[in-house]
Amino acid sequence: MVNIWSKACVRRAFSMLLIVFFPLMSAAQDVKNHNLEVAKNLEIFNALYRNLDMMYVDTLDAGVVIGKGIDAMLASLDPYTEYYPEEKQKELKTMLTGKYAGIGALIRYHQRLKRVVIEEPYEGMPAAEVGLKRGDIILQIDDTVTTDKNTAFVSSHLRGEAGTSFILKVQRPSTGKTMSFKITRRSIKLPEITYYGMRPNGIGYINLSTFTGEPAKAMRLAFLDLKKQGADKLILDLRGNGGGSLAECVDILNMWVPKGVRIVETKGKLKRANNEYKTRMEPIDTVMPIAVLVNGETASASEITCGALQDLKRGIIIGTRTYGKGLVQIPNVDLPYNSNLKLTTSRYFLPSGRGIKMKEGIKPDIEVKPDTMANITLYLSRLDSTEVVFDYVQDYIAKHPSISSADAFQLTDADYEEFKQRVIKAGFTYDQVSKKQYEELVKAAKFEGYYEEAREEFDALKAKIDHHDVARDLDVHREEIQQMLEQDIVSAYYYQAGQLQVGLRTDKTIHEAERILSTPGEYQSVLNCE
Repeated sequence: MVNIWSKACVRRAFSMLLIVFFPLMSAAQDVKNHNLEVAKNLEIFNALYRNLDMMYVDTLDAGVVIGKGIDAMLASLDPYTEYYPEEKQKELKTMLTGKYAGIGALIRYHQRLKRVVIEEPYEGMPAAEVGLKRGDIILQIDDTVTTDKNTAFVSSHLRGEAGTSFILKVQRPSTGKTMSFKITRRSIKLPEITYYGMRPNGIGYINLSTFTGEPAKAMRLAFLDLKKQGADKLILDLRGNGGGSLAECVDILNMWVPKGVRIVETKGKLKRANNEYKTRMEPIDTVMPIAVLVNGETASASEITCGALQDLKRGIIIGTRTYGKGLVQIPNVDLPYNSNLKLTTSRYFLPSGRGIKMKEGIKPDIEVKPDTMANITLYLSRLDSTEVVFDYVQDYIAKHPSISSADAFQLTDADYEEFKQRVIKAGFTYDQVSKKQYEELVKAAKFEGYYEEAREEFDALKAKIDHHDVARDLDVHREEIQQMLEQDIVSAYYYQAGQLQVGLRTDKTIHEAERILSTPGEYQSVLNCE
């Protein structure tokens, strides 16, 4: 009896061993097969290139050909895994830090003048400090004449090592004078917060443009200042914010979320890619109502911010669905010959356990779609379409050494009429959407055989469409065209912060956020809605 029981135990133990052993064998075989497949394909690739290099009709440029092969390989994975060869290391550094050394100004090519000009100096940067103005024509950088050069050439010569100096020669159109400035390049880092200030009904507003740099520090100072000014509600504007540091994101959320709360988790193939991020400090305010503004360009750390606030019932989200970047990258995997790989290693998971799916993003609690821009406004704003806007703004600035505050500034009826006449005199035209759609309709009608019997109606419609009344369109769409002009003008006096303030006047999304925050009970109703 004892022996029989022992044999049964042995058989059972052996069966259990097989249950454990065979999956391990299968997993080991899978790994072996995978490694063989990798080795085989690498050998094929080597042989392929050797034969091309030896026998192809033309001499191959190894960097170009293999570089394209690398790019194609990475493109099959995800949009964020990227290869940076040695010559692109500066580009990688700028991307990681958000900094570059230069003068701190946007430049553009002026089509009519056939010259590169200053578009917009940044506040507190070398270009603004030495006195460069919008519209200044760049003539020379040290001994290099730039009057026949494009924007890429001029930009590359304006940038350089921080601390180096050069002489910039420009012509100022408003006076016709040629001027020379000695400029010392600095590390250029745009402010993390474009603008913050008080809105009606005790609402504080912060526009956070990036999570790169030290945004948590800047956010903390701005938020505390708004509370001192009496803010008891907050609008956090993350529209257009493409993300940045995960640690900074967690520290920002920590201002409104208690210590020790899990904000986000990352999960990947390697154990070191699996991390949990919790708030680590005591918060500033855990009860203030918060509305976060988002759009299709709100991505990565911005999506974690709004998604975590949504999951934790600590804020409401208003706008349109976010970008959908739920992948984590290691930004600088070292490769041979001073090259680097930005590599996706894991996925983000929010407090509720949900991921941020590509092209799905975070769905807002309240959807508010921005107004569409009229066709004429779109064409007036295009750099390659006309210079009439740029020239008008430049002339206005030359005539007005100062203007009223950014939030109060408005063009007069006479100012807009002058602009309107300039546009008409310039012979400005633009493609009408209705005309293109009419032509497509005619093609379809002819193909389907009913064009001839409806020719009279088609001709009448064409006559109306062909009556391209630019003056009428400038009147019909005056509000948005005038706002575009006012934003351009204000930016010359109050930089990016002023430009943003002008845009907030007619911003549907912020107005909806203000309405909800100011309506008793509605914020709580949206917050608690599943």
